[in-house]
Amino acid sequence: MRPVSRFFRKSEGGARRWPVVAAVVTALSVPAAVGVFATVSAAPVSQAAEPPQGPVGDAFYTPPTPLPPGGNGDVIWWRQIADKSNAKGYLVLYRSESATGQPIAVSGRVFVPKKAWTGNGPRPIISTAPGTRGIGDSCAPSKYLDYEAPFTDPLLNKGYAIATTDYEGLGTPGTHTYVVGQSEGRSVIDAARAATRLPAAGLAPGGQIAFAGYSQGGGGAAWAGELAPTYAPDLNVVGIAAGGVPADLTEVANFLDGGLGFGFLLLASLGLNSAYPDLDLPKYLNDKGQELYETKQGVCVDAVFGYAFQKISDYTTTNPLNTPEWQAKLAENKLGSAKPSAPVFLYHGLVDEIIPLKQAETLRKDYCEAGVKVQWGPFLGEHVTTMAFASHDVEKFLTDRFAGKAPRNNC
Repeated sequence: MRPVSRFFRKSEGGARRWPVVAAVVTALSVPAAVGVFATVSAAPVSQAAEPPQGPVGDAFYTPPTPLPPGGNGDVIWWRQIADKSNAKGYLVLYRSESATGQPIAVSGRVFVPKKAWTGNGPRPIISTAPGTRGIGDSCAPSKYLDYEAPFTDPLLNKGYAIATTDYEGLGTPGTHTYVVGQSEGRSVIDAARAATRLPAAGLAPGGQIAFAGYSQGGGGAAWAGELAPTYAPDLNVVGIAAGGVPADLTEVANFLDGGLGFGFLLLASLGLNSAYPDLDLPKYLNDKGQELYETKQGVCVDAVFGYAFQKISDYTTTNPLNTPEWQAKLAENKLGSAKPSAPVFLYHGLVDEIIPLKQAETLRKDYCEAGVKVQWGPFLGEHVTTMAFASHDVEKFLTDRFAGKAPRNNC
């Protein structure tokens, strides 16, 4: 199967926008991992010298060994990339943490509107969590199809800066820890920190921060919201917009097994195994599964379409999801056990064929019972169309948060 990346011209720091394909591929993105909250320490704000400009091309994504000293969110190096019509663009390599608390380097982009910010306080920053691109390095959001541009460009026009992570292992060494919320949430948070620690961007710390994403990105945004109170108490988080969220990865797996989106479940198994090597995925695989494991570590999102309606039993001798080891890691990556400190806009398609509605409704219930101010948005659509249908509401939610308006709460 030919990877999608062969059909789109790639360039350093981003790809050409294709709005029509954007909607299709977006909706088929698997939400980010969901998980039980783990307490981690806040990263110190480093007072390092201005970071150097990094190498050109793919060498940019290979971090120095060992990593330079610093804290989470510090910029290792950066380069300016092609401007958007309304914003300056920067490619960054920054420090973050893995799901197990190890220091890692993550790549991403920062876009800053060309117009001066005239609002109160520092310019607000929206740290966006991308939807599924795949797990191969060529699929990194900063290299690949920018199908979220129709959503982010209007926010740039409003004067907000955008920071977008590539997540762990997308572009940078290692297999992408796909749907592992403990990793993705930290990458999203530290992208916002990195934006304020890049002098060229001119963004001041202390301003308002929001997290936003859909599908895999919805999970990443929700995870950033749950982790932020302890992992990043230095950030002034005012809102979280998370759509198509896979709040319970076990329920999502059961829903996908034998379903249209089974290929996303295959990617998720590789992502979990990458984050937690002790899970030892290969020992559960039959010959067909071993072949997939050895040949699909670098695929982009189009590869998942060839696995519709297949089953876990087609690739395994024993279903790893039924083992205590895998169940423990799924529990660590289940949303709803921690209380975000900011208002949340949760939205979901009523006929979502990729991410089950029921487990998203459970997340809403968990947040409401914890006292979170939740705006719930059910949309009459399936997975792809819901992102488009919800875009105006997401924009309004974020704009209202930055304006200091009282959040809508329909718990």
